[in-house]
Amino acid sequence: MRGTEAVAALAELMPVTVGGDEQVDWDEVEAAWGTRFPSDYVRFMEVYGSGAISDGISILLPSLRAEGYPYRDGPGLRDETENARETWEMCRDGADFDVDPESIVAWAVTSGADIYCWVTTDDDPDRWPVLICGRHTNPEMQLHPLGMAEFLHRLLSDAVFRKGKISISLQDEVSFVNWRSER
Repeated sequence: MRGTEAVAALAELMPVTVGGDEQVDWDEVEAAWGTRFPSDYVRFMEVYGSGAISDGISILLPSLRAEGYPYRDGPGLRDETENARETWEMCRDGADFDVDPESIVAWAVTSGADIYCWVTTDDDPDRWPVLICGRHTNPEMQLHPLGMAEFLHRLLSDAVFRKGKISISLQDEVSFVNWRSER
């Protein structure tokens, strides 16, 4: 399950009560990054926007400008991507796979300092796998052949899948709060 279908499945698990369309200028964002973004991420930004899932996972805003956004130097996507690339360089020896650090793009962080990323080597962004750069996960570096929304759905709904993929405990009741409402 990939793309917008995965966001619809996620909406069944995580109601859109405090979400909001970010009105992202995707042409501007894609020009700045030199690539398109996965359709599930685009749809997530339209349905939920940037914000916190169950007070533990923060989905990052892709826009180049957003008044009041908590990252002072622009969107967290760029800052956390740099953090993820540096983390990969420090911890890559423990991974049983190799990734070009330049292909790593972050899309979320956890309150446990995990960074969820894409590995952008495929020409089709809907086939980008999820890379976990974990601080206290086991193993620290993990690659999952899932899209963002499908990964989140499994992480939030499947305790067996969740084990070792997140450094924090999530609330039993899944919720989402857009960053503007959270402010």
